[in-house]
Amino acid sequence: MEVVQILSITVSLFIMVTVIELIRRGAFKERYALLWLFSSLVLLIFSIWRNLLDYMARLFGFFYPPSFLFLLGFGFLMLITLHFSMVISNLSEKNKKMAQELGLMKDELEQLKKDKNT
Repeated sequence: MEVVQILSITVSLFIMVTVIELIRRGAFKERYALLWLFSSLVLLIFSIWRNLLDYMARLFGFFYPPSFLFLLGFGFLMLITLHFSMVISNLSEKNKKMAQELGLMKDELEQLKKDKNT
């Protein structure tokens, strides 16, 4: 086994264990961790079976297997960006709705204070 292969297996396992530990501690929600777990699993599989990376690269028409791995990483980053964009959009809508409800509640409280004073 080559040094690069051992290093890549170690890094993949480190990412996987770190994500699992963050989930266990409650610092990372499961729904956000799925992409990270999946990507570390893919990296681990490609690290263990290097021939699989060569085969998949040739299957998709790549002549240089690391460029296929780079494409997978880029795809992963695009998925993470899309996922976080959806989460931010959802949170933005919830924030707007809460601000509107707070404004209505403040107005209602002011009306109750006026009615009580008169």
